[in-house]
Amino acid sequence: MVKENSKSLYIKVKDYSVSGEYFELITNLKYGFLETTPQPILEKLSDYYQSEDYISHTDSKRNLFEKAYHLVRKISLKKKLNLINKYSKDSKNLLDIGSGTGDFLQTAQQNNWNVSGIEPNEQARNIANIKTNNSVFKTEQLTKLEAFSFDVITLWHVLEHLPNLQQQIKEIKNKLKPNGVLVVAVPNHMSYDAKYYKNYWAAYDAPRHLWHFNKDSIARLFLNESMKVVKIKPMLFDAFYVSMLSEKYKSGKMKFIKGFLIGLISNSKAMISKEHSSLIYIIKNN
Repeated sequence: MVKENSKSLYIKVKDYSVSGEYFELITNLKYGFLETTPQPILEKLSDYYQSEDYISHTDSKRNLFEKAYHLVRKISLKKKLNLINKYSKDSKNLLDIGSGTGDFLQTAQQNNWNVSGIEPNEQARNIANIKTNNSVFKTEQLTKLEAFSFDVITLWHVLEHLPNLQQQIKEIKNKLKPNGVLVVAVPNHMSYDAKYYKNYWAAYDAPRHLWHFNKDSIARLFLNESMKVVKIKPMLFDAFYVSMLSEKYKSGKMKFIKGFLIGLISNSKAMISKEHSSLIYIIKNN
């Protein structure tokens, strides 16, 4: 029997984006995910997002990397829309947690979805509300939303950021209709690019990423709340984006070609291993 607080050191990483501080990633042996240690206290957590390079909180296109990011995002938005359309044919009530600058919600709203969003960052939330007719709210609003009211709830690279993880999952489940679908996209530290870059892997992104998942840990975590992973899909573009950023952390330079090649190798190996750089989990009440 594994004790709930059983933990062991997995890797030590540096915050390359903001603080330059070092953090340990500790394996939680009960659920199998990695925990960033020490985790910033809630009052200080927002300080680690204060960077012009935190791309999901801005619409800037200052350089080739950011322009490429926004081009890929347009393609990804169509795929995300097709995904949620597949899992909700009639009623279309969507909650997007961690809405960023609101592009996904805007796309859904333009395609006949009734949308609501949660976004803690004020700058990003203001941009999102311009796009969505004021459909995005502060974090505190989540507990005030009506229970069992959403057909689809999405967290696109958000679960890894949430403090009080298990309590947050309980709250999210409470907002989902009994036959609704939860869509969770997170990085996968079992991917080839994660193993290649090791402590330079950009998707560790400590301490903004408080948790680091693989397929087994996601399954265990949600099963604990009587929810089941029914399908897993890859996010193919992430391997390229993460590898290019990892090259910058490793060498101090944005090596586009090298990063692209590692991303290509990672996706190629994942055709067999199914361990892509990022994975989308389709989760339902069990």
